[in-house]
Amino acid sequence: MTQSFTTDDGAHIAYDDQGAGLPLLCLPGLTRTMGDFAYMMPHLPPCRVIRVDYRGRGASDFTGAQTYTVPREAQDALQLLDHLGVEKAAVLGTSRGGLIGMYLAATAKDRLLGLCLNDVGPKLEMAGLQRIQDYVGRNPAAKTLDQLAAALPSSLPEFKGVPESRWRDEAALHYRVSPDGLRITYDPALREAFQSALPAAAKDAWPLFEATQGLPLALIRGANSDLLSAETAAEMRRRRPDMLFAEVPGRGHIPFLDEPEAVDLLKRFLAALG
Repeated sequence: MTQSFTTDDGAHIAYDDQGAGLPLLCLPGLTRTMGDFAYMMPHLPPCRVIRVDYRGRGASDFTGAQTYTVPREAQDALQLLDHLGVEKAAVLGTSRGGLIGMYLAATAKDRLLGLCLNDVGPKLEMAGLQRIQDYVGRNPAAKTLDQLAAALPSSLPEFKGVPESRWRDEAALHYRVSPDGLRITYDPALREAFQSALPAAAKDAWPLFEATQGLPLALIRGANSDLLSAETAAEMRRRRPDMLFAEVPGRGHIPFLDEPEAVDLLKRFLAALG
């Protein structure tokens, strides 16, 4: 059941907290919600799964483009842990969530048990960033969920062998039905925030990756990803030979996290944390 808490600047942030045991804080992608992790939930070993909608996304308050930044979203994540009385948590970060995870490693390492990155690293490819820029903040042309689901395979050709039912689930997760057609589930002002951050996002952030030293670390990569290159993943593995790694075939940016390779990696990551 979705709940909310209030941050120090008065924003109401939606979250879901279920299960018991090791706390796993799940941070979604840029335009995504806690629904990003719906597919993996049935496959996880027993643990406490904490999912969140960033400000400006899903059921959380829309607080303006100037607040949609990695540092502010990282601060919100820490305040959520404080609200829940969680001293330390493992972080699973999908895309934007992984950048927040690395930022937390650099600024609040004492709050992390470990970090698992889903298709993101310290170097982001311009092709992937430009693709995101093309759609962020814009409503789809499709008028119904069925129309969108039918269009997704051709618009995301890097995803292979995805059943029709999954595309329908994806459409329903990331868009809402309105009398005027489908609408995004986040503040359109996120487009302005993304464009403002794009010059910095295009630069290497290896110091953030290096900040993960001493933390258990894992990486899942979509084999066809246009955001995290095979070369960057290889360099991440060179710098952190202890990093758990899995590549998911037939997936671009980002794997759904219920693929066998992703599930196996997540289980190994959580087991390594005790």
